[in-house]
Formats: sequence, C-alpha cells, structure tokens
Amino acid sequence: MSSSEPWLTLKRSFDECMDLLEDPSREVYVAVDGGQVLGFVIINMTGAFVGYVQTVCVVEHERSRGIGTRLVEYAEKRIFRDSPNVFLCVSSFNPRARALYEKLGYELIGELKDYIVAGHSEFLFRKSIAPIRGFRKQSKH
Repeated sequence: MSSSEPWLTLKRSFDECMDLLEDPSREVYVAVDGGQVLGFVIINMTGAFVGYVQTVCVVEHERSRGIGTRLVEYAEKRIFRDSPNVFLCVSSFNPRARALYEKLGYELIGELKDYIVAGHSEFLFRKSIAPIRGFRKQSKH
C-alpha cells in the first residue's frame, strides 16, 4: 500500500499503513485468490460519518480487473446492514477511482482542499439507501 499510488502522493508511510490495518476500531476485509492477497478494504463504523470506507487498496498488477468494485460492493453490503449511508473520499489526483465511485452510484458531497497534503483535495462522496431518521438496522439472522 505505502509503495503505490495514491498513498505515495499522500505520503502515507509503511508504519502508518500498518497502524491503520491493525486499528481495532476498523473492519478490514481482504480479497484473496489461491492464497494470494489481491486487495483489501478498510471501513470505519464509528464517528461523524458512520459507514466510512477509509481505504480501498488493490495490488498494482491486479488493478482494472473488478477487484476494487467487488471490495466496495462488499463494504456497501456490510455498511447498509447498520447504516443507510456509505461515505468515502477520493483524492483529486485519482480520476480513475473517482470514475469508479461515480459509476457505482456515489454522489459528490463536497471538497476538502489541502486536507491531507498541500495542493490536493479530497472529494467526499456518499451513497445512500434512506435518510437516517426511520432507518432500521437489518437483523443479523
């Protein structure tokens, strides 16, 4: 993760990546094929934006094969059990990711200028199935 984009531009170190992966307040789901890790998604179900997809990472040589789409769809199913909203951010210099999220039905909510690194924005996106008021968590049965 720390050796590929967008994390290189975001200046996320190996140790910061490991801290995120090992954070007990996050949920991490991994895409595996034949024992080979192809990618992962990290979600946060606490805080101001419950249902935040914090990171989607696919191994560089496996990108553009639908793995990122499947990871996001899996995260959505997980989040929509407990929350009517999925939130995520995409960096201004990452048009391929932005195109994917828009294709998957995400709407641009706002821009956070110079949020992580100077000179680049993070775009906040949301996908919703209902307003918060009246939403009922799905039964785990």
